[in-house]
Amino acid sequence: MLYNDIQFDVIVCGAGHAGVEAALAASRMGASTLLLTGNIDTIAQMSCNPAIGGQAKGQMVREIDALGGEMAINTDVTAIQFRLLNESKGLAVQSPRAQCDKKAYQFRLKHTLELQPNLQIFQAMVTGLIFKAGKVVGCRTNIDVEFLGHSVVITTGTFLRGLMHIGQNKNEGGRLGDFSARTLSSSLQEAGIELLRLKTGTPPRLLGRSIDFSKMQEQKGDSKPTLFAFHDTRDSADLFHVEQIGEQRIGWLPGMAQVSCWMTYTTDQTAELVRKNLHLSAMYSGEIAGVGPRYCPSIEDKFVRFADKPRHLLFLEPEGRNTNEYYVNGLSTSLPFDIQIKMIHSVPGLEHAVLLRPAYAVEYDFAPPTQLYPSLESRKVENLFFAGQINGTSGYEEAGAQGLVAGINAVQKARGEQPLIIQRHEGYIGVLIDDLVTKGTKEPYRMFTSRAEYRLLFNHGSAELRLLHHAEHYKLLTYNRLMKIHEKKKRIEHWANFFETTRCNGASFGDLIRRNGAGEPELPPGFADESPFVREEVLYRVAYRGYLSRELRQIEKLREIEKIRIPGGIDYLTVRGLRRESALKLTEVRPGTLGQASRISGVNPADISILMVLIESARRSAEN
Repeated sequence: MLYNDIQFDVIVCGAGHAGVEAALAASRMGASTLLLTGNIDTIAQMSCNPAIGGQAKGQMVREIDALGGEMAINTDVTAIQFRLLNESKGLAVQSPRAQCDKKAYQFRLKHTLELQPNLQIFQAMVTGLIFKAGKVVGCRTNIDVEFLGHSVVITTGTFLRGLMHIGQNKNEGGRLGDFSARTLSSSLQEAGIELLRLKTGTPPRLLGRSIDFSKMQEQKGDSKPTLFAFHDTRDSADLFHVEQIGEQRIGWLPGMAQVSCWMTYTTDQTAELVRKNLHLSAMYSGEIAGVGPRYCPSIEDKFVRFADKPRHLLFLEPEGRNTNEYYVNGLSTSLPFDIQIKMIHSVPGLEHAVLLRPAYAVEYDFAPPTQLYPSLESRKVENLFFAGQINGTSGYEEAGAQGLVAGINAVQKARGEQPLIIQRHEGYIGVLIDDLVTKGTKEPYRMFTSRAEYRLLFNHGSAELRLLHHAEHYKLLTYNRLMKIHEKKKRIEHWANFFETTRCNGASFGDLIRRNGAGEPELPPGFADESPFVREEVLYRVAYRGYLSRELRQIEKLREIEKIRIPGGIDYLTVRGLRRESALKLTEVRPGTLGQASRISGVNPADISILMVLIESARRSAEN
């Protein structure tokens, strides 16, 4: 049965962190949008740790906010602890992180979706896609209702043929207590989309009143929290959660009544339990075929790969204000239930801990992202977009960033307009997507600062300025907010120039700051009257001026190679002089520009030179 004979501009399948950003972005651009989810009550569920941010991830959340996304503001008003990582190491490497109230985060985002114009939410599980002439035109659901849409965004997370493992025990599902999407994978494969398997895991949850915190080290939040959203450019009506229509969303003033986390360690007994029972772990017994995350290893991996370490750090983190449930960060495992209990009781402070939810591993389908264009549209099926864990990533932040871009580009596609492509030098989102579509991934991809060549330009305070031209062009922010960003940019540029051109005690203010290092800087009159956001960005630009200038020069040198487009019909296997390995990689990825080709693993500078000659020859032939 066809739903209402309506064709939506955009249909989003899945309401996790990628799905909600995709749906909000599309509807806020004025597109008629449908968000389909198997369970409305788990919209934006924080399936693993209820935390947002961290190294590179915190900067990426700022970029999501700069492009009109919801993750940053939703975090600020539902967070129960804020911490600025690397605070003592200088502005270049600092990253904000927040522990959220799990349910408050989820409920507020669900309510935000419900209040959003142009957006309809509907509970139904997508069982297959509807194709016509090589294009996706809609989707089928488990209730025998079909929906038509011009563009479709797939954000299924870990639910595609999800299989959970606790020792030898297996249960279908993408999350404990939830379902598995069993038939959508077949629909994608029938359309020619390749699927592989990945694995992730989550630690146990414990009853807080059964934990002896006196044996642990307390970790308090920052007294002056670093927030994620750019509150200085928002209208006052945007800062809190009371809506003009009279409805009030859940939340509180950012930074109020923060709670503590706690640190403890594994012991020799923990290590012995793990090593003795490795053969019972789903990961080590061969039960799981999918590759797990290298940078977020299970406790089994930690004791095997880091055998020289006598103990491993664990964090006890509260799941919310109104629950006594605690998350054991660092104790991800797929060992059997009885071993999990013994392992937990071997940890100082957890000798009598009560287990509320067991740890488990989950295996799921993903679509290698080299099958996508940089817009996140499928190369195999027109109008079909992918975002989140289905692209091989891990983390709420990576998912949210992809969802935002996919939602924007799904609208652009429906309107026949050019997609949003964020370049590598513009932000971590650009690095993330370019890495995925150019290099692909064989393990759950996690963003790190080291993945970005120009990371000094990506300090978390500059995201609005770096991405302003995109926000303006694609109409992602309100007029008032855009004007406030322009004003902030003007003030920052004024003061940055003032510091370099105005002298004090025989040197410019900028030179004095760079000489002073970590000491108290010499500041010009009137500068203290500027907002903290302006002051911080100016001081960052002044302190790192030489390094930032060097990165900008490098970007300028590479700009030309990024402009050189590669014709779509090249048969790389017949190009003379091109190594076979390179030809195969180029055939698989089909890079759009010479710059993208240069970043493909296995393609070397000699291959790029051959392509340059080929492109120039084709251009001359076309002119003649």
